[in-house]
Amino acid sequence: MAPAPARATAPSRLASPVTPIRPPRETPIRRRIFADLTPLRTSPDFRRLWFGNTVSWVGQGMTALAISLQVYDLTRSSFSVGLVGLFSLVPLVAFGLYGGAVADTLDRRKLGLYSALGSAVLSVGLSSAAFAGFHHVWFLYGIVALQSVCAALNAPARSAMIPRLLPGEQLPAANALSSMTSTFGTLIGPMLGGLIVGFWGYQAAYLIDAVSFLAALYAMWRLPSMLPDRAAGAKSRASVLDGLRFLTTRPNLRMTFFSDFCAMILAQPRALFPAVAVLWYGGDARTTGLLVAAPAVGALLGGVFSGWLGGIHRHGLAIVLAVAGWGLAIAVFGLTRNLWLGLFFLALAGAADTVSMVFRNTMMQVAAPDEMRGRLQGVFIVVVAGGPRLGDFLAGSVGDLTTPAVAVIGGGLACVLVVTLLGLTRRGFLHYDARSPVP
Repeated sequence: MAPAPARATAPSRLASPVTPIRPPRETPIRRRIFADLTPLRTSPDFRRLWFGNTVSWVGQGMTALAISLQVYDLTRSSFSVGLVGLFSLVPLVAFGLYGGAVADTLDRRKLGLYSALGSAVLSVGLSSAAFAGFHHVWFLYGIVALQSVCAALNAPARSAMIPRLLPGEQLPAANALSSMTSTFGTLIGPMLGGLIVGFWGYQAAYLIDAVSFLAALYAMWRLPSMLPDRAAGAKSRASVLDGLRFLTTRPNLRMTFFSDFCAMILAQPRALFPAVAVLWYGGDARTTGLLVAAPAVGALLGGVFSGWLGGIHRHGLAIVLAVAGWGLAIAVFGLTRNLWLGLFFLALAGAADTVSMVFRNTMMQVAAPDEMRGRLQGVFIVVVAGGPRLGDFLAGSVGDLTTPAVAVIGGGLACVLVVTLLGLTRRGFLHYDARSPVP
């Protein structure tokens, strides 16, 4: 079957290097509280893309857990399971910037379609190997690495498509809906994966993941052509270095990354959860699981109750407040010794992270020209993938040298202090207004 004919994209959104956000119309109170579904109602393309991504995120969550379980079954080594994360992280960081440059060079629809197809083929390979009894750790590591390469190519293309499918005023709502997709997949995927592996084996989990990609492939196939909108005289091939140079000249866009580093590096307590579960709450592995899940649950609730975000235009100020809110919630968590109270503050931190993520993504989509959006999303992938890992190392090191309480409380307060200082020294970021965006 031939792809659907390309539909014209609104000229007004492509003619300008940035996409100002118009003031939203008055909305009922219910829509101001709950997630704004306007992007799903008004854009069939975005609706298909969102549904396809939601299904594939769940499938990928299933596969991630199934691979970890299979590696452990083959090796009986936690170290070998930990290497799964390394084989996933390194290609994602290495190819993240490159994937952004490719997304600013080629038709983003084709790049998204072929990279999603590559991920589906890899899941078929996993399933076929499991059915055939081909059980080798090196094979699983290789598949994980190739999956990360496909993800590094797919994510910048997919994210850069969104401003071409929706008007600027709908981007905060679209990003909130996208945050729900990733969080839902992260929470539900591993749960389903554990159940499916337990009942039907690894091959079933891998096969279901492969089938789940059909929704994403169909959504990409139905999209119009998405060639980057290049300025007159621009290079035909996008350069990673040009993207980084562009970022050095855009202080407000740089601040979106610096603020995220404050949260993910200075106040990331994840590595301390096993020790905290035992020392603070007298718990075990189940307690650790609750601590790990709490920020994700808060992030999902932050997306569900995100309708009010569409009425905020001072996105820079909102990011600083949200990151400071994350740090403060983490610091208060460090003071608690009641498990349910601790879980509440971790969930509160997750909700604050959703607010920050929504506005950071929106700023990158609105305040950058279309020809640079892929490369900025590539940088975003590197930050999101690398920041929490650096945060794990820092928290674990400080926790060993002092105590987990010092690491958690000190990290949260350091996050609040540093992001506040950054905001005070970058007043333009605090005054950034989405109705007249200045990158």
